[in-house]
Amino acid sequence: MKIYSVTDAAFRPYGKILEGYDTAPLCAAMRSIPMPEQGTAYEPSIPVLEECALYGALQNNAYGGMPIQLGLCWGYNTRLNCLEYHRDSEVNVGARDFILLLGKQDEIENGVLDTGKVKAFRVPAGMAVEVYATTLHYAPCHTNAAEGFCTAVVLPRGTNTEKPSVVQRGGEDALLWARNKWLLAHAASDEAAQGAYVGLAGENIDISDSL
Repeated sequence: MKIYSVTDAAFRPYGKILEGYDTAPLCAAMRSIPMPEQGTAYEPSIPVLEECALYGALQNNAYGGMPIQLGLCWGYNTRLNCLEYHRDSEVNVGARDFILLLGKQDEIENGVLDTGKVKAFRVPAGMAVEVYATTLHYAPCHTNAAEGFCTAVVLPRGTNTEKPSVVQRGGEDALLWARNKWLLAHAASDEAAQGAYVGLAGENIDISDSL
């Protein structure tokens, strides 16, 4: 699979690079958190990360003063498995280089996305990137199997927490997996086995041979 850089023009429909932020203290704080033994881990809000000055800068500048949370997704991964979207942009910063597998919400047809439309983008360590609300994304992939990935995840506060109780009205309601989180799973994923909506058709992409 071709892996683009987020500096390539191909990234423009999916997000943008955020300039002018000092991410070094955040990256140092992320590296202080032990890696999982295997697989991936995610915490929506981590106090030691939110104590970094970058938290206030992102809340006020990138999110226009809206309340945010600064958490972490970290571990080892090379597979697509699922794609999700939120009502708001997500900001990512990696303590190490990482790869995002991305799709576009407008490419979903009849509740299904063909994984052949997914593109891969490498993000250099320390770079802040905004992933647009209309961009489908999920857990990052590592670029080095020995090191794994360690990526900050900035979102409006409450996102990815307990799923609200909703009256099913059709449409995308079947995709709602957590608060402000709509999820399309591949049939081969653990999430599908847990009851997530199966909305990815085609190969469950694995980039291990492309690293």
